[in-house]
Amino acid sequence: MTPGDEEIRAAVFAWLERESGRNDGLFSWAGLHGGFRLPDGRRLPLVSQMGIWCPKVCDAALSIRTAAPKPNQPPPYEDSFDEGAGLLRYRYRGADPEAWDNRRLREAMTRGKPLVWLVGVRPGIYLAEWPVAIVGDHPGALTFEVQLLRGLELPRREALGEDSAVRRYVSAKRYARLHQRAFRERVLAAYREQCAFCRLGHRELLDAAHIVPDSEGGEPVVPNGLSLCKLHHAAFDGLFIGVHPDRRVIEVQRRIREEEDGPMLEHGLKLLHGKRIHQPRSRVARPDHRFLETRFERFRAVRLAS
Repeated sequence: MTPGDEEIRAAVFAWLERESGRNDGLFSWAGLHGGFRLPDGRRLPLVSQMGIWCPKVCDAALSIRTAAPKPNQPPPYEDSFDEGAGLLRYRYRGADPEAWDNRRLREAMTRGKPLVWLVGVRPGIYLAEWPVAIVGDHPGALTFEVQLLRGLELPRREALGEDSAVRRYVSAKRYARLHQRAFRERVLAAYREQCAFCRLGHRELLDAAHIVPDSEGGEPVVPNGLSLCKLHHAAFDGLFIGVHPDRRVIEVQRRIREEEDGPMLEHGLKLLHGKRIHQPRSRVARPDHRFLETRFERFRAVRLAS
């Protein structure tokens, strides 16, 4: 007997929860396409080549997908997040509001069906966010409004469109975490999971450091990132270390170089002075000169003041 729509969605969410604990929260295309099975044993893909996916066994769309950005190219669909409203603006597929997949996503809204949002971090690799709800439809702008609901109870159908400050806050926080996680994965992949300063290769000890901090308007894009081990991330953020924008070499503050301390200071920081940073193979993924220059000016200001 084929399970009902609600049973299928509950099983999908439970499977995603189990699998996310096994794979550090990352899902491959192959796993999403062939890893989930219905309670009766049949395989049910959770993703398709279409951005909006509605399997025949579901009453409405089951998942939406945002493709990983390609270097120096705009995304195929201009999804964006309105932090004030706490809503993702998800683009229609194509320009016809009555296209089949757009109608199936609209049905998810009218029927109050929770979905999965799959966020591409690099080709064939995704982060999954669930449950999300379609809470608005704007045919004139060719967009749906999506709210991220993880951390809240699943909303009642009549409550999906409520103007809730708590709901907006939770949605915005979830998006920020997801966005930063996607940034980390893209940066680490570009640097082949090595620290740009010391080449440490254990991803558990690596961070994606912003060159221009996000608090200062720095974009979460790979050319504004460096893959750094936790020690060098802290030193970079604290302006103990800088990167010359032209020569791409590491500079260590003079006061640090003149300190007398144990081997950690000697090998962890002082010996980095004058060494070239490790950069991605792809030129478009390498640190942007403008971002490095902005950061190096702050480093120089500390150097001159000391």
